[in-house]
Parts: sequence; C-alpha cells; structure tokens
Amino acid sequence: MSECLTTETVVVGAGPAGLAVAGCLGRLGRPYAVLERAARVGDAWHRHYERLHLHTVKETSHLPHRPFPAHYPRYVPRRLVVEYLDDYAWAMGVEPRFGEEVVRVEPVAGGARRWRTITATGTVVESDHVVMATGFNRVPSAPRWEGMEGFRGAVEHSRGYRDGEPFRGRRVLVVGMGNTGAEIALDLAEHDARPVISVRGPVNIVPRDVLGRPTQRTALLLARLPPRLGDALGVVLRRLTVGDLSRWGIATPALPPAAQLREEARTPVIDVGTLARIRDGSIRVRPAIDRFLSDGVRFADGSEEPFDHVILATGYRPAIEQIVAGGEVLLDERGNPAVTSATGAHAGLHLVGFDAYTVGGLLGTIRRDALRVAQCIAESEDSMAAPGDRDCNYIARVRVD
Repeated sequence: MSECLTTETVVVGAGPAGLAVAGCLGRLGRPYAVLERAARVGDAWHRHYERLHLHTVKETSHLPHRPFPAHYPRYVPRRLVVEYLDDYAWAMGVEPRFGEEVVRVEPVAGGARRWRTITATGTVVESDHVVMATGFNRVPSAPRWEGMEGFRGAVEHSRGYRDGEPFRGRRVLVVGMGNTGAEIALDLAEHDARPVISVRGPVNIVPRDVLGRPTQRTALLLARLPPRLGDALGVVLRRLTVGDLSRWGIATPALPPAAQLREEARTPVIDVGTLARIRDGSIRVRPAIDRFLSDGVRFADGSEEPFDHVILATGYRPAIEQIVAGGEVLLDERGNPAVTSATGAHAGLHLVGFDAYTVGGLLGTIRRDALRVAQCIAESEDSMAAPGDRDCNYIARVRVD
C-alpha cells in the first residue's frame, strides 16, 4: 500500500553524506525524512573488503558535530567506521525509513518549486528540498572485452570482494590500479595468492606516511600555496618518496598528484604496502587487457597469461541522472555532480558526497557541504523565500575551463 507524505526536506541515502546532512538539519530544528534502500545505515561500509582503512586521518574524517572517539586509531578501520556511523545516527536522532529505494525525483507540476520523491514501494514524498546523498559508488562500472564470454574462470567486480582467503594459491588478475585495486592486490598477496595488476596507464602513487607524518597533512599544506608552487613541491616529494617505477611496469603521469585531483578528479593511489610487494615480485604488473582467452587474457603488448579469477577494480558511477529528472545538466564531463546546491529548474535540489576535486578526502568535503547545505535550507525556509531564490554561494565546484 503506497503512502503520500509531506516534509520540508527529503534526504536520499543513509550513508555518511545522508547521515551528515540529517544530523545538521536536526541540530537546526528543521524537519526532514531520510529514505534508505537498505536495512541499515552505512550499508556500503558493511560490505567493503575487510582490510579497508580510511586513508585520511581521523581528525579530518568525522561527520559534523561528532568527532571520532579518542581511542580510535589514526586511520580508522572499516569495522570501526561501521560502529561510528551506527553511533552517529543514534546520537543525532536520525531515524531513516529503511527499505525505501528511491527510483525518481522530479519537480511537482504547476511551478510551485516543490519536489516529488517516489520510491519502489510506491511511497511518494513531497518536499521543498531534496538532498541526493547516494554516493559515488552507487552503480559499479564493469567494462567488457572481446572473448570475455568464453573465459572459463570467474569474473567479478571488486564490490563483491571481501578478503583473500578463498584465493590462496590461485592466479588472480586485478584490473585497475586505483586505491581499491592496489589494496585488493596487497590483500591477495598477504593471503598467498598469485596476484597480477593490469594497469592501463600512468599512475600517481604517494605513501600514506613519510617518516611518521601523514602525507594528507602535507598535501593540505601544499594546497594553501599557489598551484604552480604546490605542484612543483609535490613532484619533488613524489620523486623522493616513490621514485621511478618504470622497471616494474608503472609509468609516472605528467600531472602531479594534486593537479590530477583538481583537473581530472582522480585520487592518487595511497600506498599502504602494495609497492613493497611489487618491488619484491609477489605482485606483478601487466599492461591493459587486449582480450580474454578461454583460460586467461591477452595483454596490449601481445603477451598472454592464464588466470583462475579476474577482479574488476574498475570503479563506479554516481548515475544520479537515472533518478533525478533532467539530472544530466548537473553533471560534469565525467558524469559526476558538478554542483552542491542547484539553481534554475533544479532549485531546491542539493547534492552532497560527490566532491572528488578537493585535497583532504571525501569525508572532509562531506562534513563541509553538509553544514553548508543544512544552513542554506534553514535560511531559505526562514526567509520565506521560494526554495532556490536565495543565492547561497554553494555551487563553487562548477569548473570553468
């Protein structure tokens, strides 16, 4: 049986971004409803691979109004992130409606500048504001190659990977060397599998710590400098700490790490031990895949190698355009949301948890944007202006090249 509800703000998703926005709205005394398709908060964090830790320090990675507990380690492990998100929801009074998968967000007809949110169960919620907090990792990207259907081994996206125990002694190809691919390969090596990473192009790699100092803290300091100077210092640090990896099959990009983040929204690989395993030969690096064979793959250099299992660490897409009516206009050239608070035909729509351009990590930008969006909503309602009539200056992430 469907329901028709009304509230001031609908928050779509009860992951870190959705909880952060809801927590801020609650502190401001604003009414809201959180709709979550899973049966628990932070569902994706429950399903991430076991060895995952935050790559950013805990002091910069907590949600608004509630730091991580003092006894948590500097780099919080997946298990404690799950515990923290559960505690955050309880402490901030966030009570999502679980089992409500949002399938459509559209403006209400008639020019009233209101939004209608529709779920798969038939629930309809009308509101002045909608906050999309569905995250970068909503839809797995799983490319296809010629010959893939004839491969006799198993192929899975990294979303399904938990730990390396089932792969002991097996030949495993990890496709993609982002942070997920690099860590999965390391986990496989630590479980005595035989991992190979397929790397399509140059990769920026930085150590997580240098002489006990988090590289994140150094990056935040460099980000305060003029980009040209900060990038030059970043190149020097990369050369001193990582060096030339070409002999192991990894090319160095022309862009420094921070410039690649700013210009291409590509986070450098934060090394937590993968490079040592590559250098000692327990993880091998191969070029891009040309095609699949019945028992393995052929690489772009013409070489062939057998594999038992292939793990696609090939990323995800936010795909908000599948949910938000006319959402294509809100995306940048890579398909990521380019605004935090929209204007024009999408006034009243906010997007939190999609800023991949800022040094310091996604959780830090979630805290920043959640505070801003909640304040914007409160001010627009208190002023009795139509949602979106106020210029809240929260669209600074629109890039103009």
